[in-house]
Amino acid sequence: MSCLLDTHALLWSLFEPNRLGSTVLKLLQDPQQTVYVSVITVWEISLKYSIGKLDLQGVTPDAFPDLILQTGFELLPLTALEAATFHNLPKIEHKDPFDRLLIWQAISRKLSFVSQDTACSKYHTFGLKVVW
Repeated sequence: MSCLLDTHALLWSLFEPNRLGSTVLKLLQDPQQTVYVSVITVWEISLKYSIGKLDLQGVTPDAFPDLILQTGFELLPLTALEAATFHNLPKIEHKDPFDRLLIWQAISRKLSFVSQDTACSKYHTFGLKVVW
């Protein structure tokens, strides 16, 4: 199974792994799994850091691409097709464009979405599989 981490799942895996459930910890530690972090997450972290909404415990957003790769995760680019077809995702729950775009990437690429956000389950009928 390949999966895409929600932004909070990435941050917790790096800084507060005790906040992750046992299912997620096993998934992240399994060498058979491909764990992706979207460039959208890197952008969200940088934006929230720049406006003072995110404390990164002494790390700056500039370090995240290397930090992600050092952790063994893979960076996932946003394709032009994903950006162009984003309008197809119904507005069921999320209004946050970062959350919605991550959900759309997971659906489009048939990746399990690692998120504690219970509202994500409302996208199940559109192909989203949530793991937590």
